[in-house]
Amino acid sequence: MRAIRFNSILGLLLLVSACVTINVYFPTAQAVEAADQIIRDVYGKDPGQAKPAKPVPPDAKPDQSSRETAPAWVALLEWLVRPAEAAGDINIQSPAIRAIRASMEKRFPRLKPFYASGVIGMTRDGLLQVRDLNAAGLRQRKTVKTQVANENHDRNALYHEIAVANGQPGWETDIRKIFARRWIDNAPAGWWYQDNKGNWRQK
Repeated sequence: MRAIRFNSILGLLLLVSACVTINVYFPTAQAVEAADQIIRDVYGKDPGQAKPAKPVPPDAKPDQSSRETAPAWVALLEWLVRPAEAAGDINIQSPAIRAIRASMEKRFPRLKPFYASGVIGMTRDGLLQVRDLNAAGLRQRKTVKTQVANENHDRNALYHEIAVANGQPGWETDIRKIFARRWIDNAPAGWWYQDNKGNWRQK
């Protein structure tokens, strides 16, 4: 009888283990580091004093009190049923990403004066926007609009390509949010940005 019960439990455990899926969670800390690396390369030798990103709190450990008195096979079954988690990482070295970064780095010197004069500002969704076109000379206004449009094209492509390069298209929204914050945090004092409510503020 014991042998039959043991074999039944073993068979159940094997069946459940075959159904376990691995959930890759979004690696926030690594994404912040990757964003800072890219942004500082774009900004060049004169980045702002970036505020350190808030540390990611470790996951709370599950309460072990209810398991201490449970049979060993119950604990094993719970472990098998719980979705496995794999630590994610951020790949920012694909050919597409490198090409986009090079384009942004080359464009930045042309955008920098418009940041400093308040003509353009950083939006809350990780893009640029013409904030005060009157602050630019008449001959510069077309250039401003063109450069901002080109930069936004590259930024949208960058967020998408990072998600694709990591095999996680669903990460694009999270990547955009992190870049939106880190563009601002790495920027020099005096540049304009949107707060969470969309209001313009000067750093």
